[in-house]
Amino acid sequence: MVGRLIVAVLRNHSKQPLFSVEERLEMLAEVVKPYPNVEVGAFDGLLVDYAASRGATMIMRGIRAVSDYELDWQMALMNRRLRPEIETVFLVAGEEYSFISSNLVKEVAALGGNVSGIVPPLVEQRLRKKIPAK
Repeated sequence: MVGRLIVAVLRNHSKQPLFSVEERLEMLAEVVKPYPNVEVGAFDGLLVDYAASRGATMIMRGIRAVSDYELDWQMALMNRRLRPEIETVFLVAGEEYSFISSNLVKEVAALGGNVSGIVPPLVEQRLRKKIPAK
């Protein structure tokens, strides 16, 4: 779909994620290593400003459920107002992945459940180290 893809991680100082931004970037870089046209990066502030600073003309957003769409639609319209030259494209998740969320994956891992096939093997290993099963 694109010649170059940038996977961007927001430095959201109001959240306390399980993995630091640096850890997430490290895992992402390893997972996308087979794809030479995929880059990873982190940003503060507005995604649309980061996209512009990287020369991007499109923002891709994954939609798992209708509830995702409402907020993403609102953000897409605001981004269009801020940077009309950058278009937002929505990709619908396959139904086999539509139920997955980071909170659900963390909860299953914490309770000793199997998350293989839901996250890449590297992420599963790091998850097991961070969250010992009960």
